[in-house]
Amino acid sequence: MKIEIWSDVACPWCYIGKRRFESALNDFAHKDDVEVAWKSFQLDPSIPEHFHGSEVDYLAERKGMDPAKVRSMMGHVTDAAAGEGLDYKFDDLVVANSFNAHQLLHLAKAHGKGDEVKEALLSGHFEKGEDIGSRDYLLRTGASVGLDADEITEALDTDKYADDVRADFAEGQSLGVSGVPFFVIDRKYGISGAQPAELFSQALNEAWTEANPLAMVGATDGSNGGEACGPDGCAI
Repeated sequence: MKIEIWSDVACPWCYIGKRRFESALNDFAHKDDVEVAWKSFQLDPSIPEHFHGSEVDYLAERKGMDPAKVRSMMGHVTDAAAGEGLDYKFDDLVVANSFNAHQLLHLAKAHGKGDEVKEALLSGHFEKGEDIGSRDYLLRTGASVGLDADEITEALDTDKYADDVRADFAEGQSLGVSGVPFFVIDRKYGISGAQPAELFSQALNEAWTEANPLAMVGATDGSNGGEACGPDGCAI
């Protein structure tokens, strides 16, 4: 089973959704047969490399949102994150363009480190006040999971994975992805948003059953097979 997840490093619900999905996956009987692929998405591709202001300033100035409503929304998201064991610190959050972070994710994916880097970037952005647009931070993050610093520098200097990042954007749009997180199971099931773990569990089980139907073995004459017991009693 393959699960593709469109997500932005700068999306607070994406980290919460990641935790809820992981909770369901950890309890899934066939988790060892599941491949998870992270896909890039940007909520605001036009954001400057760095925005000089807080998250409240950014949403008020660039999105036209009322600052009081923004703070209320952040409180709600912070509480939801805490429910998943995450410690959001919006007052420390550095607003920056996530494009190069997505390039790093593609490099990490090529080395089998995609999930580790995704986790580190989300935690750095929302819990530790790190600057996801900073070359130094991206180098440190990649190196922390064993990626080569020279390879990271070369990838960012040449925009080596820029086309791959944009291809993810386009692919998501072709599937109808307009917001994140967005989960696609075997290109048959779509799940939008940071849904409860119970819903992810239901979707995983339904998708697995559809892809792996139970095949009856034994009787070929249309009968039910060997002796058995049912609601009305047992066969004699």
